[in-house]
Amino acid sequence: MIIRKAILDDMADAAMVHIIARRVNLSYLPELHSRDETMGYFLSEVYPKSRVWVSQTEDGLITGFVAATPGWIDHLYILPDFQGSGIGGQLLDLAREGEQEMHLWSFQRNARARRFYENRGFRVVRETDGSGNEEKEPDVLYAWKREP
Repeated sequence: MIIRKAILDDMADAAMVHIIARRVNLSYLPELHSRDETMGYFLSEVYPKSRVWVSQTEDGLITGFVAATPGWIDHLYILPDFQGSGIGGQLLDLAREGEQEMHLWSFQRNARARRFYENRGFRVVRETDGSGNEEKEPDVLYAWKREP
């Protein structure tokens, strides 16, 4: 597996990782955006505003990505067939490089993601009823601080 800084040409594949991972692992969420809208979001919002890293196979298949802004993990998605292989941890570590504190949101029902983050030092800050997110799904805010 190769992990590298993303380029603009990776964003369509990253958007597909996002779509597929959500459909498979978060099937309880409503699909609020079309494929084209999601692609547009990645090209106009994610890539230009975030630090993005991707994981890919030797033959070039993008298997996962992380997008981070100062103090925040905005997205971390891995294709279902590649989950549990250590890619997520490697991407998370890259996103945390140079940061003293990071935050992220997860859905309360996403037990696998919650275990993943909690096992890597993230702690629950707040749980909500979901009224503040577009999916209207109860969520949880996590925080991580670098050990002195």
